[in-house]
Amino acid sequence: MTKQTNLPAATLLAASFATLLPMAAVAREGIQPDDRAHWAFQKVTRPAVPAIQNSKFKIHNPIDAFIAAELEAKGIAPAPAADKVTLLRRASLDLTGLPPTSEEVDAFLADTSPQAFGKVVDRLLASPRYGERWARHWLDLTRYAESEGFKADETRPNAWRYRDYVSQSLNDDKPCGRFVQEQIAGDELWPGNNDALIATAFNRHYADESNARNLMQRRQEILNDITDTVGGVFLGMTYACARCHDHKFEPILQTDYY
Repeated sequence: MTKQTNLPAATLLAASFATLLPMAAVAREGIQPDDRAHWAFQKVTRPAVPAIQNSKFKIHNPIDAFIAAELEAKGIAPAPAADKVTLLRRASLDLTGLPPTSEEVDAFLADTSPQAFGKVVDRLLASPRYGERWARHWLDLTRYAESEGFKADETRPNAWRYRDYVSQSLNDDKPCGRFVQEQIAGDELWPGNNDALIATAFNRHYADESNARNLMQRRQEILNDITDTVGGVFLGMTYACARCHDHKFEPILQTDYY
């Protein structure tokens, strides 16, 4: 049962914060070796492919072996192989977001060669629908929108150019490094390249209240949004904690944030 008190709310709040101070006051002297040793910051290595004992598992590639090893360890039997129509539907929906046409189903059923499914995958990857389908995932990460947000919510008439840039980059199989650089600093790295200039709209998708009264606060909120989004999208890390203090769980200092 909670003991009643007549202390002012401000006093109680200050007292509760005081209990947190010893933990919060432990400042790190920069980024420590333990921070860098975290598994997420280690160089990616190729693990050994596990050996499978159960002959019921059909291993066609290393990925199959890793999945089979987990199933085998848990005593789960493999599911039966999917029929050709099911396999075609899965590939079509996954790569383009669209079901196969009846003509595509007939062509796949008629192709009895060992390369039949490989040809389907190549066809789907070459389709413009592939870039349109997978661009949606990237656009969600980059907070793509065609209006400003907030009360006025003005339209952004040229936002579609960035949307089409992402879709075309995927369809062109653009190298990941170039894709990243164009969006963060394309105007600086390739000032004469239209794609690179359009790509920097990545930094422009923040919500914006154009009639904000406090313009300094508006500017800082925009810069915070860009910083947080770059961290979340390209590094897979939450940066916002470091606005107010050195990050407690990630090797990000407050000075790094700003």
